[in-house]
Amino acid sequence: MSKRKVCVVTGTRAEYGLFYPILKKIQASDILELQIVASTMHLSSEFGLTYKQIEKDGFKIDEKIENLLSADTKSAIAKSAGLATMFLSDTFNRLNPDIILLLGDRYETFAAATTAMLMNIPIAHIHGGEITEGAVDEQIRHAITKMSYLHFTSTQKYRQRVIQMGEDPNRVFNTGAPGIDNIVSMDLISKDTLEKDLSWKFGKKPALFTYHPETLSKNNALLDIQNILLILEKTELNILFTYANADNHGRIINQKIEEFCQTNPIKYKVVKNLGQLRYLSAMKYVDLLIGNTSSGIIEAASFQKPVVNIGDRQKGRLQSGNVIDCDLFSIESAISQAFSKDFSHIKNVYGVGCAVKTIMEVLESNKLSVVKKFIDVDY
Repeated sequence: MSKRKVCVVTGTRAEYGLFYPILKKIQASDILELQIVASTMHLSSEFGLTYKQIEKDGFKIDEKIENLLSADTKSAIAKSAGLATMFLSDTFNRLNPDIILLLGDRYETFAAATTAMLMNIPIAHIHGGEITEGAVDEQIRHAITKMSYLHFTSTQKYRQRVIQMGEDPNRVFNTGAPGIDNIVSMDLISKDTLEKDLSWKFGKKPALFTYHPETLSKNNALLDIQNILLILEKTELNILFTYANADNHGRIINQKIEEFCQTNPIKYKVVKNLGQLRYLSAMKYVDLLIGNTSSGIIEAASFQKPVVNIGDRQKGRLQSGNVIDCDLFSIESAISQAFSKDFSHIKNVYGVGCAVKTIMEVLESNKLSVVKKFIDVDY
């Protein structure tokens, strides 16, 4: 009996990190065969050529797709998605997968879902039903939900939202967030080892900063990041920065962060790609997270860490009680609040680290189809 071929399409370091525990289980399965397609940021030297990390972790990449345009514009993002769609059609034709496994809400993920749907290949989607009002990811995520056959949501509320969109409850599974599985299963790096690896000391009041563009906002991304950095400079924080995603205006943010870190290399350090192990290890050793990344909303609670969440990018996502929402004018007070409150008894609403077990059971045993019936919700 031949194995069921599961094709995973990944385009960013963060998404791959969330995929990691699932990929390991698929790789070891007697029922499933793993196929990996690396695209977008993974193939860009600007973002650290992170496909090398995938290979270093012991995975075979079945196809590498170079679809990322270097221009920092909305039209370049649209063209990058179009290129992904073109290349993926040939890739899926060659690999002939039984199902495409996707996570999240990026434009290359949308391209993969569109291609699979048009080629009559079933789709399984992780992290559907979530709300992020400040980013175009919001619309992308819901569109992928409607193209998918199997759904793995990170909370019961998100499961209900996917069902509300007409999906059959029998195909919607509340698994929790797979990123929590990483926290539970990974042997994190010691602080001394991480500091040597980074050539940087965490020091007193260390913080981890990740800030992505608000792709639905009319705000000026350049002015926003400049103002944020001016505010951070006034604090006593030692800050480890990571790069923004390859979204519209992401490169502007990265450039300003690079310039800022050069002003005081002892206090500030920027790393293009920490990778999941170093990122989670850093999260363990800092006093707080700052920015607008989903990891602050989803994973940080498992470390009992306060999060200063700036702006509307993550607006609408469920929070665990460790998140302090603020705008550009209240960052300083939010940081003060983060240091003044006790977050040591936070319960993470995104689970305890059992997502992969359920995802694997469904992928191994569930019937696959591209035919779906819209299920009306009775009000």
